[in-house]
Amino acid sequence: MDKPWLKHYEPGVPANIFYPRVPLHHFLEEAARQYPNNTALIFHDAKITYQQLNTLADRFASALVNLGVKKGDRVALYLPNCPQFVLGFYGALKAGAVAVPINTLYVEREVQHQLNDAGAETILVLSRYYPLVQKIRSQTPLQNVIATNIKEYFTPLERTRFTLTRERQEGYRVTLAEGDRWLPNLLGWSPTAQRVVVEPEDTALFQYTGGMTGVPKAAMGTHRNLVANSLQLRAWFTDLREGEEVVLAALPFFHIYGLVFCMCFAVQAAGAMLLMPRFEVDEALELIASYRPTIFPGVPTMYVAINKHPQVTRYDIRSIRACLSGAAPLPVEVKNRFEQLTGGKLCEAYGLSETPTATHCNPIRGLNKAGSIGLPLPDVECRIVDLETGSKDVPVGEIGELVVRGPNVMKGYWNMPQETRQVLRDGWLYTGDIARMDGDGYFYIVDRKKDIIIAGGFNIYPREIEAVLGEHPKVQAAVVAGVPDEYRGETVKAYVMLKPGEKATAEEISEFCRQRLARYKVPTALEFRDTLPKGAGKVLRRTIVEEERRQEAQRARPQQPPERLAEEEPVRWRR
Repeated sequence: MDKPWLKHYEPGVPANIFYPRVPLHHFLEEAARQYPNNTALIFHDAKITYQQLNTLADRFASALVNLGVKKGDRVALYLPNCPQFVLGFYGALKAGAVAVPINTLYVEREVQHQLNDAGAETILVLSRYYPLVQKIRSQTPLQNVIATNIKEYFTPLERTRFTLTRERQEGYRVTLAEGDRWLPNLLGWSPTAQRVVVEPEDTALFQYTGGMTGVPKAAMGTHRNLVANSLQLRAWFTDLREGEEVVLAALPFFHIYGLVFCMCFAVQAAGAMLLMPRFEVDEALELIASYRPTIFPGVPTMYVAINKHPQVTRYDIRSIRACLSGAAPLPVEVKNRFEQLTGGKLCEAYGLSETPTATHCNPIRGLNKAGSIGLPLPDVECRIVDLETGSKDVPVGEIGELVVRGPNVMKGYWNMPQETRQVLRDGWLYTGDIARMDGDGYFYIVDRKKDIIIAGGFNIYPREIEAVLGEHPKVQAAVVAGVPDEYRGETVKAYVMLKPGEKATAEEISEFCRQRLARYKVPTALEFRDTLPKGAGKVLRRTIVEEERRQEAQRARPQQPPERLAEEEPVRWRR
């Protein structure tokens, strides 16, 4: 089949890629038709072909339709990276539904908010998280609960080993409530005779993000958005080998970066996904040596962990040909060391949930500039506008807000017209990031207009944590900010002022947060203060951040092991 949208792209040269008017799952169907026996998924040594994956997605779509799911309904996916996420995602799209990935690190209140906000009536959930769903379901719109066990797509040997050693201890074995269903029992449905018609402009994805206000909201990604960004990323890989690439899928699929680059990108290229439910550096090195992935999208903490592994040179990791690093600045020394170890290219990229996913990247075969997010992807238009009005372009080299326009820009936030109008103006997306462009057209992020903290590749919104701290009966006021961290890029620090006469420990405050927030959001450093700087009645976060940076420059930071991401870290307490 002729594919006119596949063309070589030279960075910096206008591309005008041809985007076919197809739904996103068209790429899965094409891969199954052209490469039916190619490996699509590798998981715990088991392999699933594209023909098998497409059939599973068809059967899940049929099951959803028979359960009453209609076009436009929301289907939540509460899963780590596993075959069930992929078949569930594409099955939901084939049924005409909107996929709603849920962060597996979320606690009850966060999951409940997302289900209610999305209006999700159906959920595909890992058995390990089923008890949490049961606990909150009466406060949500959920009607259909479909559970799946992580071992369902293991090899027989791995399945037996898992049953005997881990299942009972780690909560994977559960008893379902009446009316709830196991996924394998639903996959016996034959594909529906009448296919649901899905248009490119239909919504495919609710990707939750804090946006400018810090209030969780769903960025609505259309099929056209995801098709476009998948092809834009493909065009960046000028030497891509269709049907031959192996993508190390260590980034979580519930994050837009992992969803688009690890999954959608791999499917449209008919490549294999090497699935990691969670990034562990030892396991990653073993998988690379065994399965020879060629593309490894990641965040700087992943590359740091590999670089610093004491036995990294014992592993053959030179199959890696190209990596795009996102979510946080990529230090030059990390890039250079990783490229030395692998012989591949590691390039810094940039994107947002609202442009699922990337808008900029340094060329894989070309000039990389230190500190730069690179050049715009094909068909992405960019401007740097003044911070006062947001309407005037600033001269080359001067700072302003980065705004972008292209076929990958979302259609808006779900049920939030005011917030949508704030960021989408005259067809341009206002990113909230302060940037500059040099004379060669390379872009640099200077600061964040938003107060997002990016720690270990996760976006963290200070206002959400401040709201939780404000619920503590002993807390008078609190402010949360990101402070530099050698491995995570940034880490979360809370500055807490107690009510008069109250006493509390850092451990007490930390435990309060752990019960209400995902682990990666819990402050890893806490400082009690008698007062907090204010202006116009509001705590001045910027004043505290600048003060902290001056103090950090005068003292050495303690090192923390990089082997795991989003782990609980010990709280550092001082008055």
